[in-house]
Amino acid sequence: MALFLTFEGLDGSGKSTHLRRAAEWLRAQGERVETTREPGGTPLGDSIRQVFLDPKWGEIDGRVEALMVFASRRQHLLERIEPALAAGSHVFCDRFTDSSLAYQGHGRSLGADWILKLDQLATGGRRPDKTLLFDLPPDIAQGRGQKKDRSKGPPDRLDVEGLAFYTRVRGAFLHLAEQDSERFVVVDSSGEATATWAQVEGILRELFPTPESGGRSVGP
Repeated sequence: MALFLTFEGLDGSGKSTHLRRAAEWLRAQGERVETTREPGGTPLGDSIRQVFLDPKWGEIDGRVEALMVFASRRQHLLERIEPALAAGSHVFCDRFTDSSLAYQGHGRSLGADWILKLDQLATGGRRPDKTLLFDLPPDIAQGRGQKKDRSKGPPDRLDVEGLAFYTRVRGAFLHLAEQDSERFVVVDSSGEATATWAQVEGILRELFPTPESGGRSVGP
């Protein structure tokens, strides 16, 4: 059965890098996997992403942010995620509704109830089969993020948020993981990339066992 996995965490946590590496690992096992991201994943979603992150718009109301993200997410599910899963391909997605709960629900102080109502309308409460949460202190994440290549432009709207914002976001992610421990696996990404990958590879061997691994498959 094709699985829907999401990779969550603060910018700078290593989630995107390890998503790509995880997909390469799974393809090497002979499995089909699609990688995608949010907001984005479709032509419409990519256009919404540009508006969402563009610093030229300045401060945007948190509800407007959430509405943009869920419009992208609805199209993403219909056009990309569900068709891929139906065709037998695993899907690895960089962010999903948990990011909305963390960033807009808590970072923007909208509250989880409002986000969950919007999620029900847009996705029917669709949840991933497994979520890898890349966790590290927000000051370390910010330090890593500030080292990103800026040759393509200035920091985006979220890059310039302060430490208090990202502290709220991290706390929300950890709370979500505690509430849904069957779905979430917390990856300590505060150390070297090799140590982070060792954790991710262990998770993958449990989810997608090879003859050598002796692991067990975890379904929805």
